[in-house]
Amino acid sequence: MADVVLKLGDFTFERNEIPEQMPFGGEQALVVHRLVGGTKIVQAMGDFTGPISWSGWLEGQDALARARQLTAMRVAGVPVVLTWSEQSYAVLIHTFEPVFRLFHKIPYQITCEVIEDLTLSTAGTGDASIDDLINGDILDASGLAESIGDFTLTGLMNTVNSAISGVSSFANAAQSTLNSVLQPIAAVRQQVGTLIASVNNTMINVTTLGGIVPNNPIAKQVQNISNQIVAAQQLPLLVAMDRTVGRAQMNIGSIYSSAKQITTAGGNLLDMAAKEYGDAMAWTGLAKANPQLGGDPQVSGIQTITIPPSKDTVGGVLNS
Repeated sequence: MADVVLKLGDFTFERNEIPEQMPFGGEQALVVHRLVGGTKIVQAMGDFTGPISWSGWLEGQDALARARQLTAMRVAGVPVVLTWSEQSYAVLIHTFEPVFRLFHKIPYQITCEVIEDLTLSTAGTGDASIDDLINGDILDASGLAESIGDFTLTGLMNTVNSAISGVSSFANAAQSTLNSVLQPIAAVRQQVGTLIASVNNTMINVTTLGGIVPNNPIAKQVQNISNQIVAAQQLPLLVAMDRTVGRAQMNIGSIYSSAKQITTAGGNLLDMAAKEYGDAMAWTGLAKANPQLGGDPQVSGIQTITIPPSKDTVGGVLNS
């Protein structure tokens, strides 16, 4: 893979740091229900990408410093993007194991747990904007919540929709605005996790499938079978909802974490926009991301200014 660029977050692997091969792939998670009478129901729960592992050599005068950089990334526990060739994944560094031999020659082994395969995700195809991607996922999640029919989950999704309705542009939103959306999304995922645990409990905590054991009343047998059928129907919906909401959460989180902040004593947003984006008319994006300024392009006193990763394209009209 000598001609391949391998990057993990802001760390670019070089020369012998790049392995000869990069295994990747995963599994189609299956749930198998064995019913009374020998009937079997097999449900496909979706594709789950396996961990990605490789090894190499950190070499050169800065080998030890680079090993420490990767160690710091592992310790931080923050999702980063792993890319090579046409492959792209959101990952967490699970293990990084360097072996000190010489300060300039350190072999290593690294394993990344894949959060999402970005190569295949909605975010990796087409020309949809970040707003379209997030709104599309939330719309799909709302439909799944209705199908699941849990009152608490529906209420939490309504809260998410209310928060999102107040965001005109995620790319130019203030950090506080993004946080106001991330919090109810986290609550939705927590409730989905609770429901998945409950459904799994329903399906495994029965003496025999359907609860058909000697001396059980017929009504209880029927109720157990009914509960299991409902659980088997809900589980794929819950898993799909968790993946969909999780993708929206990661997209919003990537905007939140990629916003740059500068501290300035006075100045004006037009000059800052010209410096950051090469377009003074993009000052409106800075104004939207910094509501503490009250929409005034003039910056008074010492202020910490949030610089969104994408510029505003409304031509300098703040209310557009």
